[in-house]
Amino acid sequence: MSKEFNYIVRLHGSNIDGTKLLPYALCDLKGVGIRVARTIVRILGLDPTQRLGSFSDADIRRLEDILSDPASKGMPVWMLNRRKDPQTGGNLHILASDLTLREREDIGIMRETRSWKGERHALGLKVRGQRTKTAARKGRSVGVSRSRVQREERERR
Repeated sequence: MSKEFNYIVRLHGSNIDGTKLLPYALCDLKGVGIRVARTIVRILGLDPTQRLGSFSDADIRRLEDILSDPASKGMPVWMLNRRKDPQTGGNLHILASDLTLREREDIGIMRETRSWKGERHALGLKVRGQRTKTAARKGRSVGVSRSRVQREERERR
């Protein structure tokens, strides 16, 4: 253990609050949820009740290694967030900006192939079968505008 406490820890290209407990600090990375974070902590044998800033540089390097390729370090394949990747065919776990870029690429491919989901994305509508009559309304379809009601009353007279 290092004798000094780091309030900000650099991990996988992001600054993370060192005062948080280890599993919850790992959740600050996009692509890591609490379940994945707890599994990583268990695989490495680290204490989940310690703060991230109290870990040594060697432990931080071990965390960095497992975050870069968790499947090779013993994480179950079903926990990965990019299984059977269309480009590589492998099972990957993507984090941070790479995850955002892949999501955008996937949506772009759906739009280009004119799939149902791609069409819904392009139109800005709900994609996964939710109702749209009352939920997620924005723009002109929300409620009744006062000016429209007044205009209709004038036309009736």
